[in-house]
Amino acid sequence: MLELFFSALVTILPDYLYRRYKQGKRLGHEINLFSVWYELRWGITGCAVLAISLLTVIFYFHPTTNNVTSLFRTVSILSDRPGRVEEVYVSDNQFVRAGAPIFRLDTQRQRAAAETARRRILEVDAAIAVARSEIAAADGAIVAAQSQLKQAEDDLRRREDLADRNQTIVSEQELERLRLAVVGLTGTLAAAEAQRDVVVGRLETLLPAQRDSAEAALRQAETEIEKSTVFAGTDGTVRQFKLKPGDLVNPILRPAGILVPEGSGLGRFQAGFGQISAQVLHPGTIVEITCASKPLTVIPMKVVEVQQAIASGQLRPTDQLIDIQDRARPGTILTVIEPLYEGHADYVPPGSRCIGVAYSSHEKAIAAGEITGFSAFISRIVDGMGIANAIVIRAQALLLPVKVLVFS
Repeated sequence: MLELFFSALVTILPDYLYRRYKQGKRLGHEINLFSVWYELRWGITGCAVLAISLLTVIFYFHPTTNNVTSLFRTVSILSDRPGRVEEVYVSDNQFVRAGAPIFRLDTQRQRAAAETARRRILEVDAAIAVARSEIAAADGAIVAAQSQLKQAEDDLRRREDLADRNQTIVSEQELERLRLAVVGLTGTLAAAEAQRDVVVGRLETLLPAQRDSAEAALRQAETEIEKSTVFAGTDGTVRQFKLKPGDLVNPILRPAGILVPEGSGLGRFQAGFGQISAQVLHPGTIVEITCASKPLTVIPMKVVEVQQAIASGQLRPTDQLIDIQDRARPGTILTVIEPLYEGHADYVPPGSRCIGVAYSSHEKAIAAGEITGFSAFISRIVDGMGIANAIVIRAQALLLPVKVLVFS
């Protein structure tokens, strides 16, 4: 509207004044409703051309947007496993520090598993003590078998010596009995040694492995008990938290609540400008915004980041071919803006609805001599047209709260 009014002032109004006072034509007589186009054709044509040119230049070099908000992140409050809530430590809308407990699940099954693992460790320790006693008994059996074998071998050797001297003294049956006794005692000694090896193997290999398994089961049960308590991962405020003892929690179905981190979204806004502004938006561009949550205030901002990809072009493989006409909605140029002066946006709650306008500037290029002559003159005019948008954004700062009240 301001651009059209300005165009009319420099085109239609001079044309009318020329025809009224220079040519003597009167409004309502020679210039009437039916002859206005013919009489003021040059002014109307010039007004239309100038208005369209101004609108094109202004919206290109000074883009506006109704899509400005301060996005903030949330952290889902989830447990590692499903279970019933045994104890709740916080309430809804309560501020918590990182590491503070939020709620705890029932741990009867985990405590029982831990107690079973402890009893298993004690059982293995008792088996180790018994195995050491069995080793001592096996050592005694080996010593007894060795002594008996040595005695039998000595008896067999003496009898064989006597038989070599005089065969009538020692019979062949007695020698055969002594040989069989030596063989039997040799087997007894081998069995005692094998039994000792079995006990040693159980003591050094099997029982330590069983104890390690029991200790691992105990650590797992204790870990499950520790994981039953859900802690806050960051400083923030608990929202939508309605848990009570006895409620069933399942991380697959829904979170127990939401944690809004402290300071998330404060002083950092995201604005979506039209794609026609892609060539004029860059880090450092000045942007003015006004928000319904802080009425009658214009906040100066600056662009700190421009997303190089437009979200509407995102493609994910599906089981259907994509038809490009299904994506007719144009995407926007996402820019991240921050306050130009510290503290100006401190009282704007995250998620606020805002509008904004960006301003281009060619002062550095003109000062550096990169733009000279007529181009510099046009560039200064373009930069000056930002005044119109500055007036608009301040008018909208007055009207935005009213619009929100009417349309909400």
